[in-house]
Amino acid sequence: MITRHFKIPVTSPGAILRREMELETLLGKEVAEKTKHGELVSDKIIIELIEDYVRLHGAHGFVFDGFPRTIPQAEALQGILQRHRTPLDLAIWLDVSADTISDRISHRLQCQSCGFTTSEGSAGFSERAVCPYCDGPLVRRSDDDASVLQTRLSEFNGKTQPLGDFYEKLGALRKLDGNRDRDAVFADVSRLVEQAA
Repeated sequence: MITRHFKIPVTSPGAILRREMELETLLGKEVAEKTKHGELVSDKIIIELIEDYVRLHGAHGFVFDGFPRTIPQAEALQGILQRHRTPLDLAIWLDVSADTISDRISHRLQCQSCGFTTSEGSAGFSERAVCPYCDGPLVRRSDDDASVLQTRLSEFNGKTQPLGDFYEKLGALRKLDGNRDRDAVFADVSRLVEQAA
């Protein structure tokens, strides 16, 4: 939604890595084995992917979704942004309960072509599992299951939670209630993006 509304590209290490898995590169095969068990990919691989992305897209602005996830990743990102003279404008933190997360991933559909994400009950996608933007197939992600979620939540509590303090100290952090419906959350995200522009 951010890309369509603001014409700002949105990406994530996950999206980049899923592309590697689809192409069955060596990196893609290694990542497939890790994500099958809910493990995080090493910081070294993620940082290299992010630096490549900033090198190519940094001059025009971008949004990272779900990155950074650890303090070392955040510190590395700060170094990358400084090297490429790309300032950090905003870090949005969506507070979402474990119950909400579990419910959402159990109904999540993602376009295999463009990455658009929706839910099975939204706008009749359960009957017509086709992306409204590119006509690509909407499918369940292979890592959207309860056991993987528990691993991710454990990783989040141990490694990602401290990022709140990190970005608060930088003066970039803005927190939003992510348990609300999609349109309400997007309205608040849009307001923050407009204020930061």
